[in-house]
Amino acid sequence: MSHEGIIEYLNQYITLNEEEKETVRKNSVVKEFPKGTMLLRQGEVAQESFMVLKGLIRVYHTRDGNEKTTDIFTEYHPFTPASYVTKTPSEVSIVCEEDCVLFLESMEKTQELFNSVPRLVEIGHLISSDLMAKQQVQYMDFKNLSPLERYQKLLETRPELVHRVKQYHLASYLGVKPETLSRIRKKISIHPGIS
Repeated sequence: MSHEGIIEYLNQYITLNEEEKETVRKNSVVKEFPKGTMLLRQGEVAQESFMVLKGLIRVYHTRDGNEKTTDIFTEYHPFTPASYVTKTPSEVSIVCEEDCVLFLESMEKTQELFNSVPRLVEIGHLISSDLMAKQQVQYMDFKNLSPLERYQKLLETRPELVHRVKQYHLASYLGVKPETLSRIRKKISIHPGIS
């Protein structure tokens, strides 16, 4: 896969000229990872942040032998592990749940890009603000919505996850047991307008 996905993503925030696009292409690391690849293990220090260009990655933590899915990222979703910023052991693991093509970003590469294309600093701030706002909405939804409402919101905003993520991972992500998710899905299939 080419680097055009990164250009397309950045162009949502600011229009890059041809020279800037070429600099981004030259300084971007894009790699393929097979399904099942562990990108980061709980306890390791993250060396990279990621943007999914193709595929799906799942973020989870393990406590007392139980996995809790905390996030799921698909095409054009960037993800910066807290460990990448803090340089402390990660509280989460990240795994490719599908064959993936990822844009990998390191502190050094980011600084090189910022030095070469100073306008990217502005994009970095915009992306950070955007991601923080989305994270806050996600947290408030999780806190304030019932399991049924959380599932309905997922169907509205990210319906592809229902077919791409194993049911027990999806249940964990929604904060319910798999059997509860089964009941919710059954209820919605019988009464589609239910709330």
